[in-house]
Amino acid sequence: VQLQASGGGLVQAGGSLRLSCVASGRTFAIYSMAWFRQAPGKEREFVAAKPWSGTSEWYADSVKGRFTISRDNAKNTVYLQMNSLTPEDTAVYYCAADSWGPTGKMDKDWGQGTLVTVSS
Repeated sequence: VQLQASGGGLVQAGGSLRLSCVASGRTFAIYSMAWFRQAPGKEREFVAAKPWSGTSEWYADSVKGRFTISRDNAKNTVYLQMNSLTPEDTAVYYCAADSWGPTGKMDKDWGQGTLVTVSS
């Protein structure tokens, strides 16, 4: 699965951004999609995830109530709506897809990342 993330940018604290991630390739095999982020000098961390079918959603505690993950299966796209942004949300955001590979193993693919900068 190939992933193309977009939507990052510079925003003031308290503002909002919506990230998009378009999947292509073996989209029929996608099990779930997720967003991760990596701040400068820190390890990559989980942000949110959603199965490719079904209504479940999972969020990191740090973003609960502020971020919303959604998907549009017809467009093979997952979104991350980010509200009430703070400077601590500044990071490169990556989308990831878990999919069933041709050998029956679960593969994890990553997008290229999109930079979100929140100014105080």
